[in-house]
Amino acid sequence: MTTALEFTQQLSEHPKSAEERAAILANPGFGNHFTDHTVVVDYKVDVDGNGGWSNARLEPYGPIMLDPSAAVLHYGQEIFEGMKAYKHADGTVWTFRPEENAKRMNLSARRLALPELPEETFLESLRRLVAVDKEWVPTGEGDALYLRPFMIATEAFLGVRPAREVSFRVIASPAGNYFGGELQPVSIWLSENYARAGRGGTGEAKCGGNYAASLAPQLEAEAQGCKQVLFLDPFNDNAVEELGGMNIFFVFADGRLVTPELNGNILRGVTRSSVIQLAKDRGLDVQERKITIDEWRAGVESGEITEVFACGTAAVITPIGELKTQHGSIASPGSGAGEVSMSIRKQLLGIQTGTVEDTYGWMTRLA
Repeated sequence: MTTALEFTQQLSEHPKSAEERAAILANPGFGNHFTDHTVVVDYKVDVDGNGGWSNARLEPYGPIMLDPSAAVLHYGQEIFEGMKAYKHADGTVWTFRPEENAKRMNLSARRLALPELPEETFLESLRRLVAVDKEWVPTGEGDALYLRPFMIATEAFLGVRPAREVSFRVIASPAGNYFGGELQPVSIWLSENYARAGRGGTGEAKCGGNYAASLAPQLEAEAQGCKQVLFLDPFNDNAVEELGGMNIFFVFADGRLVTPELNGNILRGVTRSSVIQLAKDRGLDVQERKITIDEWRAGVESGEITEVFACGTAAVITPIGELKTQHGSIASPGSGAGEVSMSIRKQLLGIQTGTVEDTYGWMTRLA
């Protein structure tokens, strides 16, 4: 049985003023500003080979001091999570299914040979940070406090082996609409020259290397006027996998909702699993299976596919208006913002923000 860690607390001597904070919250953007504090927990393996977490603390936000030979800088041994905290009408602050993020972080940790973190320590870290930085939670429509737990290998050592010193941290950033402005269907680019992940690789882990691998094709997408990039499995009939940072769904006219099956290459999205549950409870026939570009194109042309949308923590649900490729494009039916996807989005956001009853027990109060 894991003993709960005791947290110490050191508050910032120079927090941002109420005026500075208000100016930021009025136009938070995404990932541009950070709250006044951070949580840190240390891990170390002793001379007998026994590892353990210790020195859990809340401290002022600031630079991380790392040795130039720290393992994270040379071998990319790091993982992270992404989640949001929402301020409800009564002033309390809640987050969405954090236990699922804790489980996924430990899944990523096992793949990257990092130590697993007790779920209660993960949750308590969120509570501690939000409790002192509660005033940083924005209240504008669609706004939230983005929480970024992450784990990095800090041991100063250049040998290729799992690091024996590791740091778990949590930072927070007020966030607006991920794509900026009002919700609009986005255009995405089909990557035919790059792969996000491979069989037996780290695609299922939430690690920086996966996102770094998506940046070159993301530049291609932006050059084509697209917001995101779509990756395929070229060894499986060009099966659709996922976007650079989101899962993808297809709505069929006959009541089916299709999304690529989890195959080790695709991230186990918390929003993805929530959309699946909400869709099933609406009577939709949810299918997790292979879907190819050819089926996508044929389905749109025949009218079988009526909506296409992407989902993830940052963007929640975003309609896809067009898939651009080197050989033409596939336009989504209608405006791209379909009835099914927008209805599920409204219910999901309602649960998260407290305007719709949480009958699933998905929300956890942080402050």
